[in-house]
Amino acid sequence: MKVLVINGSPKGSDSVTLQTCLYLEKKFPEHRFSYLSAARKIKALEQDFSPALELLREADLLLFSYPVYTFLVPCQLHRFIELMKASGEDFSAKAATQLSTSKHFYDITAHRFIEDNCADLGLRYVDGLSADMEDILTEEGRRQAADWWAFVQWRLERGDFKQPGKARFSGVPYAPGAVSVPAAGEKKAGRTVALVTDARPEDGQLRAMTERFQAVFPYEVQVVNLWDFPFKGGCQGCFNCAATGKCVYSDGFDRFLRETVQSHDAVVYAFRVQDHSMGSRFKMYDDRQFCNGHRTVTMGSPVGYLVAGPYSAEENLRVLLEARAQVGGNFLAGVATDETDPDRQVDSLSETMAYALENGYSSPRNFYGVGGMKIFRDLIWQMRGLMRADHRFFKSHGQYDFPQKKWRTSLLMYLVGWMMSSKKMKAKAGGKMTEGMLAPYKKMLEKVK
Repeated sequence: MKVLVINGSPKGSDSVTLQTCLYLEKKFPEHRFSYLSAARKIKALEQDFSPALELLREADLLLFSYPVYTFLVPCQLHRFIELMKASGEDFSAKAATQLSTSKHFYDITAHRFIEDNCADLGLRYVDGLSADMEDILTEEGRRQAADWWAFVQWRLERGDFKQPGKARFSGVPYAPGAVSVPAAGEKKAGRTVALVTDARPEDGQLRAMTERFQAVFPYEVQVVNLWDFPFKGGCQGCFNCAATGKCVYSDGFDRFLRETVQSHDAVVYAFRVQDHSMGSRFKMYDDRQFCNGHRTVTMGSPVGYLVAGPYSAEENLRVLLEARAQVGGNFLAGVATDETDPDRQVDSLSETMAYALENGYSSPRNFYGVGGMKIFRDLIWQMRGLMRADHRFFKSHGQYDFPQKKWRTSLLMYLVGWMMSSKKMKAKAGGKMTEGMLAPYKKMLEKVK
């Protein structure tokens, strides 16, 4: 079998993820592995995609290999997939799978992104492997990688491929509703919102939605178009910013982010659904925000989205937007789409965001936020010697909420556990256990006036 490893790491041959592919190549010498440095050479491939096409045509199996960057694949791999689609090549005779490394922070959304785009390309897909960055260094990790590869071979031999989700082929056509732009009213002082977009001149529907939001929102809105910023490239994963917060690029993105976007009271993102995501330009913007490390510097501020396209069919994208707000500690004021009554949806987003700003409203984190932050908490604590800026932030904001620090609760649970394991004590306690659990709640309610 001819296997083409599509290396989606900006580090190229220095990729940690790539080491698992090299291990599989040694363990399974009956297959011929070749490698395409898709992320590292993305600028050259944008100019001439033919070298990549030659390798793609020769392969039987495409193996997308990448580190997870901000919920998805690195922006360079995202762009490579765009180029694959733009090539017009027929990939339906080929199979595909994926291999990622991360600390399992939203690896599920990254894998679903690849899976959905494989379906777009007509590739026959087999479930991939999501590994920890250090798994391949352990005997158990190497066994899991080899077992997964053997499973992939078995599925290929059977012709047993994963079918795309039904929602993508529901047969319901996307029919955008008309957007009207009223005259802007007088703006209140005291608050401002940044509206970040990647709208092109031809994106008339998205531009109309942003113009309506500007008109109806009661405070000043500053529009920031990502095509106006001179990005020198996507995040390289070099960790130069880990200690200082300063990006290695000289394009001034870190200053632009803090002074032009994060200096406002809230942020609205406006985009067109592209390749089951916000598009590669927005992905570059998201990846470059690693100059903030894992610091939730905008927590407490509202965030909202204006979306042109079939958003309701994009399950993974909906999860991603909610999870991003949850992890960041931002109140998601709404996602206004142009699928049904876009005028009302834009107005509702405007009204909800204004209410949140004026009343300081926020909502508690759900599983997306709590689970994600616990992964970050453990990661930063382990790597605090390198990620010094993150460590200082987590420490000062009380985000090191390790359960072992709650020693009183732990001791109490030991006592309760001992009582419950004793038949005599359990019989004697009777219904008092429930009374004891409810006691602090009753005490709280008694104090409410």
